Amino acid sequence: MAETRTATLTIDGTSYELPILTPTAGPEVIDVRKLYGQAGVFTYDPGFTSTAACDSTITFIDGDKGELLHRGYPIEQLASESHYLEVCYALLYGDLPSAEQLEEFEALVTNHTMIHEQMHNFFRGFRRDAHPMATMVGVVGAMSAFYHDSTDINDENQREVASIRLIAKMPTIAAMAYKYSIGQPFVYPRNDLDYASNFLHMCFSVPAAEYEVNPILARAMDRIFTLHADHEQNASTSTVRLASSSGANPFACIAAGIACLWGPAHGGANQATLEMLKEIGTVDRIPEFIARAKDKNDNYRLMGFGHRVYKNFDPRATVMKESADEVLELLGVEDNPLLQVAMELEKQAVADPYFQEKKLFPNVDFYSGIILEAMGFPTSMFTPIFAVARTVGWISQWKEQLADPQLKIGRPRQLYMGETQRDYTDIENR
Repeated sequence: MAETRTATLTIDGTSYELPILTPTAGPEVIDVRKLYGQAGVFTYDPGFTSTAACDSTITFIDGDKGELLHRGYPIEQLASESHYLEVCYALLYGDLPSAEQLEEFEALVTNHTMIHEQMHNFFRGFRRDAHPMATMVGVVGAMSAFYHDSTDINDENQREVASIRLIAKMPTIAAMAYKYSIGQPFVYPRNDLDYASNFLHMCFSVPAAEYEVNPILARAMDRIFTLHADHEQNASTSTVRLASSSGANPFACIAAGIACLWGPAHGGANQATLEMLKEIGTVDRIPEFIARAKDKNDNYRLMGFGHRVYKNFDPRATVMKESADEVLELLGVEDNPLLQVAMELEKQAVADPYFQEKKLFPNVDFYSGIILEAMGFPTSMFTPIFAVARTVGWISQWKEQLADPQLKIGRPRQLYMGETQRDYTDIENR
C-alpha cells in the first residue's frame, strides 16, 4: 500500500502534517479539513480559485492543455459523434448508454416535456418586457409548488423523477419565456421531434403556419447544448451545490444556479460578444478595435476571445466553429451587418501575431453567439439557452453531492477586518 504523502505547515515553530490527496487527473490537493481544529487557523482564498470544495467524477478540465472531459470522454468527440441526450445520460449515470438504454432515456425525457397547465397562468403574472432569465428563475423555482411528488431529496426515486423533469421541461420553460416576451402564443412541445428540434419549434413556430425545423440548425442547437452541458465547479454549479448542501429541494437549487448564471461575468459571455459586434458596427472599423485591444494603456478587450480557464485554446470552439460556418452558409450574412463584422473580425484576429502570441483565439461563446444571432434569437435569449444546456450538469453535480457520505452544509470562513468589540453609545452622545 502506497505511503500517504503529507505537506508540512509550520506556524510559530509548531509543525502540522497535512495529507496530500492524489486525483486521477489534475493537480494534487492538500487536505486542510483538520487545520482549524489543530492549529486554529483558516486558509484564505478569495474566489476559491485554489480550493477544491468537493471531489467529483463528472467533469475534468485541464486549462493548459485545452482539455475538457465528461466522464472521461473528450468534448470534441462527444460534440462531433454524439448528441445532447446521449451526453446527458453519460453525465447523469457515468457511462454512455447502450442503444436500448438511450432509447428508453430519450422516451422518458420526451414524455415529460409538457409543463403543468396551471403554470401558464404563472407566466402571465410577469410583465411582457420581463427579461426571460427573470421569468426562468421564477418559474423554475415555482416548480416545487406544482410537482410536490419530486421534492423529497432523501427519496432516490423522487430525485430521479425531478432530474428527468428538469431536463425535459427546461426547454419548454425557456421557449415559453421567449414567446411571452414577444407577445406570441405558447407552443406546446411535440413528441415526434428530437430535443433540439423541439426547442426550435417551440421558439419559432406559430399556430397560423407550418414550421419545418432545418436539420442544420437543429444540429447546431444540439451542439450548443452539448458544449455547454457541464463545466466542472464553475460559479453556477458551485451555487447549486451550496444551495443543495442545505437540503433545499431540486427546483430551488436549479433556480439558484440560473440566477447565478444570469451574471454577465458567467453566462452572459456570448451576449457580450454580440454587444461588442454591435459596438464595432461595420467591417471598416475592425482595425480600430483590434488596435485598442492591443494597446496596453486601453482597458478595452475583445469579447469572445481567450478564456479564463483555457490558456491555449477552448476545445469546444473548434466544433462550434464548424456549426457556425454551416449555419452562416445556410442562412447567409448579406443582410446582417453583425455577422459580416463577426466573420471579418475572426479572420483578422486569428491572423494577427499579437493574438497568436497571447493565444487569444475565439472561444465557444464567440461562435455560439454568432449562431444564435443568425438563427434569429434576441441577445436576451442567449443566457436562457445556456441555462437549458447547463441544467443536466447542475443536476448531475446535485445528485453526486447528495450521494456523498461526506456531505455537510457549505460554510465558507472569512478574514474579518472590521471593528473589534465596542460598547453601544446612546444616540444623544454620538
